[in-house]
Amino acid sequence: MSDIKRAVSMYSLQDQYARKKMTLSDIFEYLNDLDAGLEFISDQMLKGTPEPSEESLAEWDRLVEQYKPDLVCNDIFINTCLYKNRTLTKKESVDLLIKEIKLAHRLGFKMVRLVSNTPANIIEPALPYAEKYDVVLTLEIHAGMSFDSPLTMEFIEVMKKLNSPYVGLTVDTGIFCRRHPRVSTNYFRDLGTNEEVISYIDHIFASGTDPKQFFAGVRSEGKQFPEELSLFLKTQNDFEYALFADGYEMSPFTILDEYMPYVKHIHGKIYEMTEEGVEYSIPFDELIKYLHKAGYNGYIATEYEGNRFTLPDMPILDKENVTAHQKMLKKYIDEL
Repeated sequence: MSDIKRAVSMYSLQDQYARKKMTLSDIFEYLNDLDAGLEFISDQMLKGTPEPSEESLAEWDRLVEQYKPDLVCNDIFINTCLYKNRTLTKKESVDLLIKEIKLAHRLGFKMVRLVSNTPANIIEPALPYAEKYDVVLTLEIHAGMSFDSPLTMEFIEVMKKLNSPYVGLTVDTGIFCRRHPRVSTNYFRDLGTNEEVISYIDHIFASGTDPKQFFAGVRSEGKQFPEELSLFLKTQNDFEYALFADGYEMSPFTILDEYMPYVKHIHGKIYEMTEEGVEYSIPFDELIKYLHKAGYNGYIATEYEGNRFTLPDMPILDKENVTAHQKMLKKYIDEL
């Protein structure tokens, strides 16, 4: 028996909501059908965030009372690039984070996910408010900005220094890719990306590493790509495919060993659920076994990112992928 629980991030259903295919009420009902908790994005689905109107809050309260969802986490963005001509000052960023903490508490969430580039120096000033309002602050460890990213390292240094139960990590499973997402490949192929570039990237993964690690040596020398790959880059699409490829990392699960005491939440990233009912790039069966053995008892929230790679004139299969992923998670968790 495992204490790992399931949720769905509203990133997954952004198209459903934006195109008015699903209302928030529909989404709550859908989550209940899946027996899954809610990872909310208030910026996306609550008008006026971080200071919504009383009318908006009253409607939220009504829906929560009606559907009684498991309120798992609210994803927040300290938008330091709010203005064209400058970044936010430290005081502005702290004040904004405090507003987000208060809103999370008001909505009923006990955790917020901080986007990966959140300044680390605003955490300590905001900590008394996190404690007062009983809201845990977690930084997202995202592929492309994983544990070796300078911003992530700064946050972890502060996190360890504070050693508070109100400061931790949300781990995005995009750091555990074993193959380059096929939907991304097909999307760029449709744009005319050179097959030699595609094969080069696939070979990197097949060799047991990822582009970020593979390119590290030449980048330390001031080059962007190995010379062999550079010869294949003939168009802007070729360049972008190679550039974005290092946003999928192949870290071993053991990279989490020293951080497990701080891991509060997991983003179950999916790019494509296959007909066999597994995620094409990420071995969730192995990951869940690792998390169970490590004593993780939080949520894994489905985060469908294949939506951005939908081919022209094709439907976005967001609900289909989310449902399949939740079914897979339930199977693997039950097997424990």
